[in-house]
Amino acid sequence: MELSRKALSIKPSSTMAISSKAAQLKAEGKDIVTFGVGEPDFDTPEHIRKAGIAAIENGETRYTAAAGIPALRQAVCDKLKRDNGLDYEAAQVIISNGAKHSLMNVFMAILNEGDEVIIPAPYWLSYSEMVKIAGGKPVVVHTKKENQFMLTKEELEQAYTDKTKALVITSPSNPTGMVTSYEDLKMVADFAVGKDIFVISDEIYEKLIYEDDKKHISIASLGEEIYKRTIVINGVSKSYAMTGWRIGFAAAPLEVAKLMASLQSHMASNPNTIAQAATLTALNGSQACVDEMCIEFKKRRDYIFEREEAIPMIHALKPEGAFYLFVDVAGTYGKKHDGMEIQSAADFASILLDKKFVAVIPCADFGMPDFIRLSYATSMELIKKGMDRIEELVNELK
Repeated sequence: MELSRKALSIKPSSTMAISSKAAQLKAEGKDIVTFGVGEPDFDTPEHIRKAGIAAIENGETRYTAAAGIPALRQAVCDKLKRDNGLDYEAAQVIISNGAKHSLMNVFMAILNEGDEVIIPAPYWLSYSEMVKIAGGKPVVVHTKKENQFMLTKEELEQAYTDKTKALVITSPSNPTGMVTSYEDLKMVADFAVGKDIFVISDEIYEKLIYEDDKKHISIASLGEEIYKRTIVINGVSKSYAMTGWRIGFAAAPLEVAKLMASLQSHMASNPNTIAQAATLTALNGSQACVDEMCIEFKKRRDYIFEREEAIPMIHALKPEGAFYLFVDVAGTYGKKHDGMEIQSAADFASILLDKKFVAVIPCADFGMPDFIRLSYATSMELIKKGMDRIEELVNELK
């Protein structure tokens, strides 16, 4: 019996593959340092946890509206107004089972078979697979390191066709950690309005920015015309250390939001009721926990970048936000370790894991095969140990 050709065409996550291999080695007793999964190592803040517990004790365990409880949808509106200068009504907000679910809802709601979506590389690897699941065609634009991995107008013009339906942007970026400037956002906004296409703006890392001269700007705030074409994606996984709670949200034009709610009602009924209660407290409560995590991430960012830049043959741009270091390892190509030659970032990552027990993510699936991604969402002790081992490996190359 033939299985779904669409499902068979979807690539498995290389992030999960590396994590799985690292977990296997750890189970075998190896001392593994993991720079792989993008998950804060902090516990969910106490006041948020208590809100979840209270929801259980108060019997808040039944179905909710498919798009989420009214109070949370309004809290998202209040957050978008407060933090981003955006005016949305609750009907335009859809609460989902994580930002990934929100993104999948968007692609299902806006794409017809064969519609094209422009995705700047490097990109989070799930974007292109989601587009394909929804029947669309990902059109990857390879940005340049000398441009801070930012899109240029020329690159957008070359990627655009009469089948282009949408463009995906993310700031701060996974995997580069770069923050998109006002000028770059304005160029993208003008392009999208001129071509009459959607912009899907993934803003999940917006609260994790480390430079005083950098700030998060939502592209939807740049004028009425781009607001009408933008779908904002966000959630609580990264900023509030709530990855396992699985709550994300989207704010969209009303007709898109209605379609997303309808799709979600059939695919998932509603987001987790208890997690919605916890998220309400996260958004409406004290934000001191976010500031504390951001301060710690900045310390780790400064340390890991300094260590990386002192190692020969590899190089990265200093990340401005998120919690990733995006490292160019092409300088190691042609070098050997114990007779094994490095010809790609995947080779580098494989040797590093096998020989030094350090897990990093090779970024071919992020559209950049010469790079690896290191997540510094782990303790300073493990970052130090891992960077010692990476330095040791590189110094042993011949």
